[in-house]
Amino acid sequence: MHIERKFDMSLLYNSYKRAPETIRRFLTTSSPNMTSRKPSVKYVDTKESIWVEFTQLAAANKQCVNIGQGFPDFESPKFVADFLKNIADHNERPDYMQYTRSFGDPRLVSSLARLYQHTLGVDVSPNDDVLVTTGAYMALYYTFTAWLNPGDEVLVLEPAYDCYLPQINAAGAKAVPVCLEFDPTSNTSAGFKLDIKMMESKINDKTKMIVNNNPNNPTGKLFTRKELEDIAGLAKKYDLIVVSDEVYSHHIMPGNKMIPFASLPGMYDRTITIGSAGKLFSITGWKIGFAIGPNQLMKPLRQIHQNCSFNTATPLQVAVGQGIDREMDLIEKNNIKDSYLYTTLPETLAKDRDLMAAMFTKAGMKPIIPEAGYFMLADVTNVKGDYKNKKYGTTDPLDFNFCRWLIKEKNLAVIPPSAFYSEEFKAKNSNMIRACFFKKETTLAAAEKILLNL
Repeated sequence: MHIERKFDMSLLYNSYKRAPETIRRFLTTSSPNMTSRKPSVKYVDTKESIWVEFTQLAAANKQCVNIGQGFPDFESPKFVADFLKNIADHNERPDYMQYTRSFGDPRLVSSLARLYQHTLGVDVSPNDDVLVTTGAYMALYYTFTAWLNPGDEVLVLEPAYDCYLPQINAAGAKAVPVCLEFDPTSNTSAGFKLDIKMMESKINDKTKMIVNNNPNNPTGKLFTRKELEDIAGLAKKYDLIVVSDEVYSHHIMPGNKMIPFASLPGMYDRTITIGSAGKLFSITGWKIGFAIGPNQLMKPLRQIHQNCSFNTATPLQVAVGQGIDREMDLIEKNNIKDSYLYTTLPETLAKDRDLMAAMFTKAGMKPIIPEAGYFMLADVTNVKGDYKNKKYGTTDPLDFNFCRWLIKEKNLAVIPPSAFYSEEFKAKNSNMIRACFFKKETTLAAAEKILLNL
């Protein structure tokens, strides 16, 4: 007769808890029968993300007005929410509640191909050139993992989003910063300039890739055609892959023009474009991102994706695809006035940008007016306060101290721009803060009230 014996793990755990400290330490570090507690060397030096610290500070302060993080605090476009609601309510397609095609739902990849054929002016294969991912973060991670080897070098235009560096390092490669220089006499994001000769001087036989964020976060800079053509010239000359992070490609202020990098002559074949439906339709919580490029560049990304997340939420993909098709139908009918992406979004951004610029000016700060995106930098040199106190930090750049002081003592959350620089350039523009203006007017009014009483 077989008797099944169940092992109670709680007995072992309780015995472990009662053991002397020296025994517990031996069991967790020295026993040959236990797995080593050392993490992968790829992640040992990875620092805590800026978003972890400031998200926790904002959440812990119930009175905090958060204009730091990049998400709107108002309703998303109703048509996108309605598409998702209809999918969930009617369940006319049971398959929408199940796994879909691993590399992207057929509806969404077709919609994205349609959108990018319009913006890039090239043929985009929905099945070969488009990969849907769980947010743009994963699209970036797949790209770096797929194409970088230990010893490779990557030119990263700075300031740059803070996930680039750890993801590049995790692939075994080295990020080489190319810092944009800011003209202190400028009051717009166009004051951030690229020195193409300096950029070329950093290229060597190990250089494999260029990473650029356009429109740029945190500056709001929109790269000029000349700057993009200069970058393209280097990519051709040295046979480099270009990763163009364009998640804010439709957040363009009236009077400005976005030039997608892959639309430049000969660039589609060497460019992986990163996009975000979360940014596109102000639905950041849906975490729908994508990568677009020629099949020869996309194939290794698909191989990683199928063995990593495999699939992204089907109903969310379908709803995003319907939203893009709604926009494309309007554009193809030349009905721009009813378009969210080409009319409602830029007009809303411009209004909110002007409100924030006026707010900063009244508070004695110097706003740096962005050409695109939904962030604004402001010079806080003239602000008086106890933010140089050591309790807010002793080794970080001054903007970290200022932002900690502002959230802890004044109940206002903003972000230090030095978080977007590598160690070599941390001191750059540390007299500034970054704030998100894509917020409700009541939120901006509450922020203004705090700033006027600093």
